[in-house]
Amino acid sequence: MHPELIKLEKTFKPSILTKIDDPLFEQYQIELWMKRDDLLHPVISGNKWRKLKYSLDHALSLGADTLISMGGAYSNHLHALAYVGKVLGLKTIGFVRGEQPETLTPTLLDMKSWGMELKFISRSNYRLLRQYKDCHDLPGLKPRQYWFPEGGALGLALKGVAESVAEIGIPYDTLCVPCGTGTTLAGIVDATSEQVSVLGFAALKNAGFLMTDVETMLSQSRNNWQIDLDHHFGGFAKINAELSAFIKDFELKTTIPLDPVYTGKMMYALYDLIKKHRFKSGERIIALHTGGLQGKRG
Repeated sequence: MHPELIKLEKTFKPSILTKIDDPLFEQYQIELWMKRDDLLHPVISGNKWRKLKYSLDHALSLGADTLISMGGAYSNHLHALAYVGKVLGLKTIGFVRGEQPETLTPTLLDMKSWGMELKFISRSNYRLLRQYKDCHDLPGLKPRQYWFPEGGALGLALKGVAESVAEIGIPYDTLCVPCGTGTTLAGIVDATSEQVSVLGFAALKNAGFLMTDVETMLSQSRNNWQIDLDHHFGGFAKINAELSAFIKDFELKTTIPLDPVYTGKMMYALYDLIKKHRFKSGERIIALHTGGLQGKRG
């Protein structure tokens, strides 16, 4: 591991396991725990660091001086990459989906303040960028420039995600994670035993394609995972009063903050599925908090 990454990671806090107490779980005889990757770092928390860690090490080993990636105006991934670039003294470039807004979002303002060059591109051109899946694939890439696909979905991302699984020090039956690109889900499936069920929760609408995307990323085919496609609340970053009320109530009862884009939807879905007897009596479920709390600012 590059010395600068070791130095950065030494500033991180532990990702603890927190048991969620609720009369609902006693009623259905379910144990629910949360893996608190949101606690790792105030900016590069959750799966953002897990996915970036080994790809950053690879970039530094190649002598990269510029990190390039893509994302939306509220992208947790671009936000984390911009911050890491600043800390490591690397230039960063972000291709941002859509026209430049008159007023930059808090996320974009952070990225800009950390030195990221923002390049706003049309949605059609943004979709074209998704075909470039390797760190050297982006056309026109200059020497010492390193490309991160959407969400940091490189093969090395799975290695970092696996470390989160390895830190879980108790036995469990089901491991749950929210899904955007499916990279974190793939890393978890790769890292768990076949005896553990892995359940992903799609944060976007019409996300059936994630099944194929995850399958493609796996080191070998596995049969112990599924993706819930029914709790996206109308699409990516879409929320309604019911979800907002759930998050507010959850935070009040547990003091654990939830973002409404990923982990908030997963936790709502888990409560819903427990009520619908999706899980067997006596099961222990662990939900991975993937951070992204900067998205709560809107």
